[in-house]
Amino acid sequence: MQISMVEYLKLGSEPHLVANVCTACGTSYFDRRNACAACGAREFTTERLANTGEVRTFTIVHRAARGVPAPYISAVVDLDGGGRVKSNIINIEPTPANVTLGMRVRLATYVTATDDDGNEAVAFGYEPAAA
Repeated sequence: MQISMVEYLKLGSEPHLVANVCTACGTSYFDRRNACAACGAREFTTERLANTGEVRTFTIVHRAARGVPAPYISAVVDLDGGGRVKSNIINIEPTPANVTLGMRVRLATYVTATDDDGNEAVAFGYEPAAA
């Protein structure tokens, strides 16, 4: 069995992210809200986000918490069709030559841990999209 590390990562045949979108102003959130921080409205819909986008900004992290392998690329990704997410860029050597602003990326999932019963904890990142 696979278990998502975050509620907004939906697993299955095609993993994807979902956002809670304010029906009044269109502001989107990954977490559950009682009211929209932008306009105060209290009604939301759930929308599937695109699995592709481009790197808006990034940094290469060289010092991390104990147990977190470094270096790694931390980025903000503008998703196609709207939405923005902070995530790591994975499956690429974390060097300045390998990542650029505007680089096309796609959602990728990976197993972070497996418990004694064989359940897998699944996280997400973004990897370079095929040209």
